[in-house]
Amino acid sequence: MEKFDFIQKKIVPKEELKRLVKGWNLKNQRVVFTNGCFDILHRGHVTYLAKAAELGNKLIVAINADVSVKRQGKGDDRPVNDEQSRALLIASLLVVDAVVVFEEDTPLELIRFIQPDVLVKGADYDANETNPAAKTFIVGSDVVRAQGGTVATIDLVDGFSTSNTIRKLKS
Repeated sequence: MEKFDFIQKKIVPKEELKRLVKGWNLKNQRVVFTNGCFDILHRGHVTYLAKAAELGNKLIVAINADVSVKRQGKGDDRPVNDEQSRALLIASLLVVDAVVVFEEDTPLELIRFIQPDVLVKGADYDANETNPAAKTFIVGSDVVRAQGGTVATIDLVDGFSTSNTIRKLKS
């Protein structure tokens, strides 16, 4: 059961995450942050997270809580998996160092709270967009840049998305 405990210990409340980040910062480790629903884990997610992890030394993945996913209007049947199941699956990945669940619509407050060195999103966003009203704006990019951090995007794997997986399952 030691390996399962190791996985579960990666899922932390935000106060514990802040403590972890401070420790990593003291060791000059570059902290990478990304977020999403990660509803049905697939190849696209794993590829994305592995590439995100390569941008630093520690990868934090913030997962939308069930109530947050519902507010995003992804459909009545979403999320398919509950937040604890989604967090556990993401925490089981070797490239992930910490997982936190957040209930807000965006991770902005969490980004302000932990102050990561690198903020990452998929290439359906624009790392250079500065207008918060734009659909391609990366929430928190202004906060990360203001503290001297970087913002990056990662190309998505064609044909892999939770919506596509759900469509395939239904057909």
